[in-house]
Amino acid sequence: MAAASNVSLFAVVEDDGTRLACMYKPIAGERPLWDFPSGTLALREVATYVLSAASGWDVVPPTVLRADGPFGPGSVQAWVGEDTAPTDTALGPDTAPHPVDVVGPGNVPPGWLHVLDAIDADGDPVSLVHADDQTLRHLAVLDVVANNADRKGGHILRGPGGRTLGIDHGLTFNTADKLRTVLWGWAGHPLPGDVLDTLRRLATDLDGPSALHDTLARLLTPDEIRRTAARARHLTRTRRHPAPSGTGPPIPWPPF
Repeated sequence: MAAASNVSLFAVVEDDGTRLACMYKPIAGERPLWDFPSGTLALREVATYVLSAASGWDVVPPTVLRADGPFGPGSVQAWVGEDTAPTDTALGPDTAPHPVDVVGPGNVPPGWLHVLDAIDADGDPVSLVHADDQTLRHLAVLDVVANNADRKGGHILRGPGGRTLGIDHGLTFNTADKLRTVLWGWAGHPLPGDVLDTLRRLATDLDGPSALHDTLARLLTPDEIRRTAARARHLTRTRRHPAPSGTGPPIPWPPF
């Protein structure tokens, strides 16, 4: 994937005649960052999937850590999109309308939420919007708990049956507040009761001992796990989607 900031390779996993298309991100291809420990982005990719699976929301494609990739250890995630060959399997094509879009000012479609107004590259006024659906909301809450610093519109895909899935989770679980996302349409809105129940359970499991805590302990530092539990618990106290804090850029750049 030539446009990726870190080495991201389309690959195929083969097992007993079954071929699964996937995205392989070797640790050796990670670009050093000043605010994330070197060689940890693949671990954070896997940790986000683990958290998503534990929540029951399943908004991240299956992601594992493989030690035997052709370029060394790295994360391997099931591919969401068109197959590249008839024998390859993936999580289905990304054919449904994209859940994040740019529209003319004041033209928010029914069932969508307004995020912000801006000026495009041609100097024309536009509005950033996203769909108001339950699965996308689950992804937005997961991003808060995981402290996702890079939720671009292009990191949200439509999988089988129009199912919303998030990808590209290397910039997560920092102990400093770094939430940057295009999914601010729910800012200040009350969190649904079932989401609050899930957050309470996650906070308890993150405190350990639990299967979730034990799995994340192999991927994240103790401080990162404690901060993740604290973010989940904070949401259960406020009972609302957070709003931008003003401590840093609230939206990643570029936003798509």
